[in-house]
Amino acid sequence: MPRSVNAVASRARRKKVLKLAKGNFGSRGNVWTVAKNTVEKGLQYAYAHRRLKKRTYRSLWITRINAAVRMHGMTYSEFIGKINAKGIALNRKVLADLALNEPKAFEAIVKEVK
Repeated sequence: MPRSVNAVASRARRKKVLKLAKGNFGSRGNVWTVAKNTVEKGLQYAYAHRRLKKRTYRSLWITRINAAVRMHGMTYSEFIGKINAKGIALNRKVLADLALNEPKAFEAIVKEVK
């Protein structure tokens, strides 16, 4: 009995991986075994960094809020504590955006909290 190989599916699978590896340097972009390893590792990094991106942005927002609040004579922790005590429901993303793009509105929030 002849050996059955599904060449169509195998080729399609390899093409899919090589397409994902396109643009890599040297053999990483066109040699199947090397490209497969590159793509697998790249997808692992993509998965992990989608989660890391959320932490990075939160850190950026906190830094921006802290810098803006210090211009009004408060610290970040004081500000967040008082804003929560007052019941103002603005998240860090919105506060950072206000601090950067609408300084007057942010100043009004700080005065409300003080």
